Amino acid sequence: MKLGILATGITPDELLGTFGSYADMFVQLFNQADCAFEYEVFDVREDEFPENAGVCDGWIITGSKFNVYQNLPWMQKLKALILQIHAENKPMVGICFGHQIIAEAFNGKVDKYDGGWGVGLQRYELTGEFDFIPTSESSFTINSMHQDQVIDKPANAQVFATSDFCQYAGLIYDDRILTIQAHPEFTLEFEDVLVNARKGKVVPLDVAEQGLATLRQPGAATDSCEVARWMAAFLKSRAVS
Repeated sequence: MKLGILATGITPDELLGTFGSYADMFVQLFNQADCAFEYEVFDVREDEFPENAGVCDGWIITGSKFNVYQNLPWMQKLKALILQIHAENKPMVGICFGHQIIAEAFNGKVDKYDGGWGVGLQRYELTGEFDFIPTSESSFTINSMHQDQVIDKPANAQVFATSDFCQYAGLIYDDRILTIQAHPEFTLEFEDVLVNARKGKVVPLDVAEQGLATLRQPGAATDSCEVARWMAAFLKSRAVS
């Protein structure tokens, strides 16, 4: 199965050499979870778009430092592509910015959350049983790094994951699109370095320190590989032959 990665952002310059790009992180995560895909990366920020929705069997939209409500020209073009992918019944996964711009494409609303930033390890509860997730699972924990979130859910979106901090933490659209606000592709090491570099500058000092504490506590771990398997199962089971 060929997976197209729509790159809407890139790792900060000072971390790129050590951790790779956001697109690289998804490839690394799927490989770690033993989920095999063929990949093609499109840097949509630089107007590198696929010719059409059919050039790949499935799609993933990465995170970004941008805000979806900036509504830049490349974002408008990306929203049109999202709707085309959906119309052609191609499966898609959106993470963080990807989660948000898919919501905007379907007339949802994204804005800064009144509760501030979510950073560090966050736990999310599943809202029910889903065919791409083992029935034994009821929650998952992965890294978070956001202030914006989906405020108004699109009418065609079903909530599959939630938390007290992020009501619409995971959404499913028409059984074809899966989106998650947090970052399964972020390792503990990357999240620690990223939060530490942004504390007191981008992220308020007290919030950053609380987030760092979750990463540094004994036994800290993510469920990233499990979530990667869920995403892979979703993409593969919804792929149109």
